[in-house]
Amino acid sequence: MSAVAAARTRPVGTAQAAPLRSPAAPAPQPAPRPRLRVVAPPAHARTRTPFVVLCMGLLGAALLGTLLLNTSMAQGEYDRFALQRDLAQSAQEQQRLLTELEHVSSPAQIADAAQRLGMVPSTGGGYLRLSDGAVLGNPTPAGG
Repeated sequence: MSAVAAARTRPVGTAQAAPLRSPAAPAPQPAPRPRLRVVAPPAHARTRTPFVVLCMGLLGAALLGTLLLNTSMAQGEYDRFALQRDLAQSAQEQQRLLTELEHVSSPAQIADAAQRLGMVPSTGGGYLRLSDGAVLGNPTPAGG
C-alpha cells in the first residue's frame, strides 16, 4: 500500500506517517577510524601481596602451633611413661619390703634373732606397775 492510499484509509485525528526518503540520497558515512589509536593506560589494580603475605603468615602460624602442640603432647607421653615405670618399680619395692617384713617378723625368726643376741627363754614372768614401781607376779631370773 502506498503512502497516499494509507493516508486515505486512515481515520481522522491520527498522526500522519513521515514521508519516505528517496533511495537516491545516500546516508552520510562517518569518517573511517584509523587502525591505530591511543589507548588509556590500565587503572592501577590493588596489589594482592599483603593478602598473600597475611595468608602465608596465618598458615605458618597454624603449622607452628600444630607442631608445638604435637611436641608438647609427645613430651607428656614420655613423662607419663616414665611415671608409670617409676610407679611399677615402687610397687615392686613395696611388695619386696612387705615380704621381707613378714619373713623377719615370723616367730621363728624373732626367736633366732634373740638367741643370737644372747637371750634365753623365760619360764616365769613378772610385771612392773609404772605408777608406783611395784613388781607383780613371780619373777625368776632366766637360766642360761
